[in-house]
Amino acid sequence: MEPLKVEKFATANRGNGLRAVTALRPGELLFRSDPLAYTVCKGSRGVVCDRCLLGKEKLMRCSQCRVAKYCSAKCQKKAWPDHKRECKCLKSCKPRYPPDSVRLLGRVVFKLMDGTPSESEKLYSFYDLESNINKLTEDKKEGLRQLVMTFQHFMREEIQDASQLPPAFDLFEAFAKTWAQNMACSVLLIDKTSVHHLQSIR
Repeated sequence: MEPLKVEKFATANRGNGLRAVTALRPGELLFRSDPLAYTVCKGSRGVVCDRCLLGKEKLMRCSQCRVAKYCSAKCQKKAWPDHKRECKCLKSCKPRYPPDSVRLLGRVVFKLMDGTPSESEKLYSFYDLESNINKLTEDKKEGLRQLVMTFQHFMREEIQDASQLPPAFDLFEAFAKTWAQNMACSVLLIDKTSVHHLQSIR
């Protein structure tokens, strides 16, 4: 395995960061990984494949939840390990589907419960992220509390109580991490015909 070319560091007033640990050439690739979790945003649902994120006119719908859509049987099969438990949750809550942030955090929770480290966690794990709860206004905290309740309703088929969550996992803090740190990123995915949005946590 090739050694990492970057390392993480923390500062007292500017949070966490990455810095090079070796001399670099212009344009050199420093690190590449898939995100820990991602989901297609509501506005692009049905327009892009839930696995490869490519746009296609005709997408195949998951026969169970009827929410996830795929460009091919191959993509659907590859997506199944990440979609399997989410599928049951989506099916149970229709026709009222959760906000993108709830679906995204659900995928994060399932990944953490599986216990299989993501490539992206070589640098940072979800637990390393800052929540900055003390900097949130009361209105924002109330908004996060609403998301927690929505999450609990969405996940009820798979998680009936907090003891089933990953160790030391706090839902309010988890939503604060994805929201306050802007880790639920809007990433522009550009193809030949259009621009789509994706939410991800790296």
